[in-house]
Amino acid sequence: MRESIYALTENLSRTIVGKTDAIRLVLVALLSGGHALLEDVPGVGKTLLAKSLARSIDGKFQRIQCTPDLLPTDITGTNIWNPSTREFEFMAGPTFANILLADEINRATPRTQSALLEVMEEKQVTVDGQARPVPKPFFVIATQNPVDSQGTFPLPEAQMDRFTLSFSMGYPSEEEELLMLQKQLNKTSTDQLQPCITLEEVEQLQRLASQIKVATELQQYMLALVRSSREDEEITLGISPRGTVALQRATQALAFLEERDYAIPDDVKYLAPHVLSHRLIPAAGRKAKTIVERLLRSVAVEKFVS
Repeated sequence: MRESIYALTENLSRTIVGKTDAIRLVLVALLSGGHALLEDVPGVGKTLLAKSLARSIDGKFQRIQCTPDLLPTDITGTNIWNPSTREFEFMAGPTFANILLADEINRATPRTQSALLEVMEEKQVTVDGQARPVPKPFFVIATQNPVDSQGTFPLPEAQMDRFTLSFSMGYPSEEEELLMLQKQLNKTSTDQLQPCITLEEVEQLQRLASQIKVATELQQYMLALVRSSREDEEITLGISPRGTVALQRATQALAFLEERDYAIPDDVKYLAPHVLSHRLIPAAGRKAKTIVERLLRSVAVEKFVS
């Protein structure tokens, strides 16, 4: 299965220029069975990343352009009366896909945002009392504008908690942007990408990642990080138990990508800012990532892992 990882990484690198960390993190989210949240300015490749991933795994791709007038049923689907059959028929929404891009998710109203809560956690949609499973694997990539942008609705804590990790792609370097222009001349686009692994292989990779060993001592280190967030004076709301589980699953996925059958403290340190920051509610004037970095410095890993 290592060949599948190499092929997937190489395929994404063909269109996502110079963003090694972004590719690694989105694969961590995918292999951990979770979802990814990107906070970035427009035009840095968020949609391209989602479409390239869908093409690479031969999965169905759907995009939701979130706006204030978007309704929950526009996402989940609804039952529509068919006069010819005199029965209600279910019209599936865009959630019935393998890769779902929720673009500018914080421009949708809180009511519409909540339509994603069930499907992100339970991989199913309930409409008129009937639960309908979505395809497997199911992976949400959501993008949001900076929280101080006009016309945005902050994501509620329950919604943020369902994203395994968050990250920013950022602007490319001068060399990367030049290479991007050259690739455009050569017409390297998602339309040219060929599937390199199957959906069944993705599920198998997820199962293998979940089997990576995590020592009890490393679990205690993760718990110390999480529990310290609940007692910190600069934090209004600390990390939930769901966040603890997400940190372990992401750590397993990263170790798997690094071709190890066990997780190490460096996996936790690398992922903690991405897994924990968006789950925190810092006190006024504080920045979540700065707080997480401070927690990493204050909780000595040597106390738990020799």
